[in-house]
This record gives sequence, C-alpha cells and structure tokens, in this order.
Amino acid sequence: MAGYVCTIAGGKGGVGKTTTAINIAAALEENGYDTVVVDADLGMANLGNMLGLDYETSIHEVLAGEETVSAALNDAQMGMTVIPGEQSLEAFAEADPAKLRKVINTLKNTFDVVLVDTGAGLSHETTVPLGLADGVLLVTTPDDVAVNDTIKTADLAERVDGTVIGALITRVTRDTYVQEIADKFDVPLLGVIPVDIDATEEEPLLQNAAESDPADAYRQLAASLEGVFFEGADSTDLERVFDSQWFLDEEEDKDEDEDEDSDGVFGGIFG
Repeated sequence: MAGYVCTIAGGKGGVGKTTTAINIAAALEENGYDTVVVDADLGMANLGNMLGLDYETSIHEVLAGEETVSAALNDAQMGMTVIPGEQSLEAFAEADPAKLRKVINTLKNTFDVVLVDTGAGLSHETTVPLGLADGVLLVTTPDDVAVNDTIKTADLAERVDGTVIGALITRVTRDTYVQEIADKFDVPLLGVIPVDIDATEEEPLLQNAAESDPADAYRQLAASLEGVFFEGADSTDLERVFDSQWFLDEEEDKDEDEDEDSDGVFGGIFG
C-alpha cells in the first residue's frame, strides 16, 4: 500500500509551515511510522538549515535531472528522513517543479507518510504540490494577511483538484479570537499551536523542547492526523488540537478546572 502524501501549505511565508512539517514528522516517527519531509519551497528552501543538516544533494538537483531521489535522502533527528533544498538562484532556475510528482510517487512507495513543505504565494512551484497530494494541511498565523492569503491557497487547491484536510492556526495566545478566524474558512479548523517564547528555536521542538506546549500540540495533531493518513477518516470527525491549560497565566493554578475553551476568545469552538 502506498504511503499518504500530505502537503503543508499556506499563502504567506513565516507562518510555521516548515516547523509544522518537521514536528509532525517527528511525532509520526515516535509513533512508529516511516516519514520523509521534502523541501518543495524551491525559492526559499530552509528545511536543511532549520535541522542543522550537512548534506551534499538537494531536491533542486533531483528536479534538474542531475541526481536520483535516493541520493538526496538524508537522515535527520528522531529518525525522520528529509530531502532538503538549496537557496541559490542558479539551483532554483534549473529545478523543474513538474518533476516533483515523479519524486513523490517514488517516495510514497517507500515511506508511510510523505510530507511536502511548500513555499508561499500562488506560483507554479507552489501549485504543483497542492495537486499531487492526498491531502493538504493549511497553516496560518492569526494575522489578517496570513489568513486571507491562506484562504486563497485553499481556493487554489480546489482549482487543481486538491483535497484540503483542514487548517491549523499557529502562534495562538489567550487573546486570539480563534472562532472569528475559523468562520472565515470553508474547511475544518483542526486545531491551534500555542505560542511559547521559552521553547527553544532549535528544531524539532519534540526533541529540543519536548515538554513545551507547542510540542504537546504537535503530538496531538499528528495523533489526530493518523486517522486521515491510515484509516480514511474524514477530517470533520477528528478531535481538535486544543488544551485550555496552554493559555493559563503563570499565576493561575493549572490544576484548576478552567472553561477557557468554551468561553471568551475561543468561543466554544473546541468545546
């Protein structure tokens, strides 16, 4: 049985697409699934750098017809495999996004899950991963521009016959009006990733800040997505990624039974 291909997409850069891809992969590996992350952000590749990898072959060389897929596979933290990219304009100019489908078809015959990390915008290189995936996970911050651009990405995915699993909101605080953001999407809100300024910026969070709230959220997200990846579950039936404990002030007693997920800014969306 071929592996599941999930494209991680969003309309704006810097919203956490690569972080999401890395930490979903790390969580899936923890749960026993062979997972590969492909850096398909051909213009601004940063997967290898975020993981501190020293590598010789990139996705750009594969898409330029200069190297094989197997040559570009790199072992990374927590057992995951990655295919990193280059940042040079020369590599970008020679890479052919149309060849990505063949690369992904090769990978899904070897791995349980293939995660495709995409770039921002509405270019050909960002459109290809939307159409070849079994499912698309949209990532946005609460920022209005990011939300609106992600809605455009959802519309684009539909135009190329892509299937959107749902949306994820990153950098959420107790003051984020999640319900208002969710109401703007025509796709399910799968959950939120809380801000934690004390968490290390080294990836993966699941290794370097294993007890942090964001790491907890990514583990919950991966566990929820397993239903889609391996059991054919509908995303509307998935348990949402949310814990009111993430949004308590330090002076608040975390053992106290809070109702912040059913009142206030969260508007009962996770209740």
